[in-house]
Amino acid sequence: MGRFFRLRANNTTIGREIVAGLTTFMAMAYIIFLNPSILAGTGMNQSAVFFATCVAAGIVTLLMGLFVNYPIALAPGMGLNAYFAVIAAQNGHGPGHMPWQDALGAVFISGIVFIILTITKIRQLLVIAVPDSLKAAITVGIGLFITMIGFKDGDLISMSFTGATNATYKPGGIIDNYSWQPNLGSLHDMGTVLTIIGILLIGVLMALRVPGAMIIGIILTTLIGIPMGVTQLSGLRHTSFLPDFGHLEVGALSLSGIWHYGLVSALFTFTFVEMFDTFGTLVGTASKAGLLEGDKGYRRLGRAMLVDAFGVSIGALLGTSTVTAFVESGSGVAAGGRTGLTAVTTGILFFVALILSPIAMIIPDQATAPALIIVGVLMMSAVKNIEWDDIGIALPAFLTVIAMPLTYSISNGIAVGFAAFVIINLILMVFRRPHTKIHWLMYIIVILAIWRYVFYVS
Repeated sequence: MGRFFRLRANNTTIGREIVAGLTTFMAMAYIIFLNPSILAGTGMNQSAVFFATCVAAGIVTLLMGLFVNYPIALAPGMGLNAYFAVIAAQNGHGPGHMPWQDALGAVFISGIVFIILTITKIRQLLVIAVPDSLKAAITVGIGLFITMIGFKDGDLISMSFTGATNATYKPGGIIDNYSWQPNLGSLHDMGTVLTIIGILLIGVLMALRVPGAMIIGIILTTLIGIPMGVTQLSGLRHTSFLPDFGHLEVGALSLSGIWHYGLVSALFTFTFVEMFDTFGTLVGTASKAGLLEGDKGYRRLGRAMLVDAFGVSIGALLGTSTVTAFVESGSGVAAGGRTGLTAVTTGILFFVALILSPIAMIIPDQATAPALIIVGVLMMSAVKNIEWDDIGIALPAFLTVIAMPLTYSISNGIAVGFAAFVIINLILMVFRRPHTKIHWLMYIIVILAIWRYVFYVS
């Protein structure tokens, strides 16, 4: 096992990798319960989506670990599943909607598109085309994005909305016709208190360099939450450890009717958002783990993108929305994960979750939220790699960083930052002023980004 995963070369151990895999799973286990809840609004069976979520995440994460040797886990992505639910809402009734079977077909086709883009190495060119400062900005932005998720899940902040009742949801988390006000959590709320305890626990354990600080902190926080009334054990008494999978929707996707339901718009959105989300997550997490050094590191990134591309279509065949690399993989990297053994551990746990779902259910959000916040702290360190003295790169980097948490979307941050970079440096080039060289692929990306936001965000 040590030779296969090159543990010694990566300065890690079997125990550390397993703990990192457990940490990653604990941080992202919410998706196996949240994804079925979201997709159920389309008419899909929740048990079937639960099965598809666990199995798709397990298979693709195992592939990432075994064939790429990356400590990165994959599962149906947040944001993309929300968009899926929007276009497949009301079971295909209403303008702009399609049956969920056709929506799965659009996801499947987007996976094929990704495979082609990866094999032709167009996706890999992104690593060369994007300046180092923007790469660092992506890492920092993802850290803030993860932190915001942690603050929200941990009840440290809450959002109160006021305004019109006919609010509309846009991909990326933008809400029209509403004004929103962020509020600080209350110490009278036991969930808020438990999150604060969890942050202090993990912080102290990491400061003391205790191995497995993240997973120990999550477990201890969960246990502390029992007498506080946050961790609920009542569901264990009357719950079967074998979920009902009598309505599986494997292979239920349809490619026959989607041309009549706006396939081009849905396909473009799935492809665009997934391309940027995956690029940002893979580059940000792999950079943090020190896996992008040298030409060999970039070749492995190409293999990781290929596994991700196959994962999109595999997920659609099993009956779930787009499978993508998860930003929560950063928690496993922070716990010491450096090889594919971390991903293999996480993948196996997704399969175990099929029969141990009641146990996973008792872990409250307030126990995993502190881990996400600590990951944000660690990823923030990349801010020192941004060239702040050059406004032509500093402004696009800043926009990349700030747009991710404010729009609740990694892809929005990357699109805004890339567009600002190209426009500013193109103007500097026209006026023959010092500027950063623009790779030809950046022009194409920005044109596609503008096209998407002008024509395909509704």
